[in-house]
Amino acid sequence: MLETIHAHLYDFPQYYDLVFGSDWQAEFRFLRAALACYTKRKVRSIFEPACGTGRLLVRFAKHGLKSSGLDLNSKAIDYCNRRLQRAGYPATAFVGDMTDFRLKKPADAAFNMINSFRHLTSEELARDHLRCMAEAVAPGGLYFLGLHLTPTRGEPMEEETWAARRGNLAVISRLWTKRVDLRRRAETLGLWFDIYTPTRQFRIEDETAFRTYTAPQMADLIASVPKWEIAATHDFAYTIAKPIVVTASTQDVVYVLRRK
Repeated sequence: MLETIHAHLYDFPQYYDLVFGSDWQAEFRFLRAALACYTKRKVRSIFEPACGTGRLLVRFAKHGLKSSGLDLNSKAIDYCNRRLQRAGYPATAFVGDMTDFRLKKPADAAFNMINSFRHLTSEELARDHLRCMAEAVAPGGLYFLGLHLTPTRGEPMEEETWAARRGNLAVISRLWTKRVDLRRRAETLGLWFDIYTPTRQFRIEDETAFRTYTAPQMADLIASVPKWEIAATHDFAYTIAKPIVVTASTQDVVYVLRRK
């Protein structure tokens, strides 16, 4: 039986980054291709709300883009800024609330790829975020918003697992639905990391709240902030040549939003 620590997983950026940072290539290739395909302006700068450990920000910096991000978690921001500085770039990530912030200058593009948006647990907060992002992205620029929808046809996914290794450190992660209330649009998820080092094996266990979205609910939310239009939709296969049509059974979506 593993020793179990009940704590906030985002407070352990080195483990979080190993699990979610190990599969950055597919997202990065997709974003670069989508920027070339859908943008109406030259992209020199990019911004990530809820940037976490900056797994993609540093890659965009290496490809010549001015990269910045924000996150509520100061430990994740410290990790992200150290990563940028080790690679020779300025520490441009900052602690902030993605429903209430302002950039000094709008970015040409932005992205939020893995469900962080669903941490905003009310319609008001979600709308505030899209309004803030409309000010943070220049006209003609893009915002890539990735999330899991709740299907109204077919069975929803209720569990996901990941595993990654770096040197003598290995992490196995599990995420599962504990409770869901579609009337209140509230989903409670359990999460854990099983950590294996040469000297210790233990589990970090957490719980988080997500807001649920059906396809029509997400379409209504986007339409309520008229500075955005949907330029395309893709699934998590990240195949640029194969955009999707969102239907009642769709679960994984990247909304390519264009700033009007």
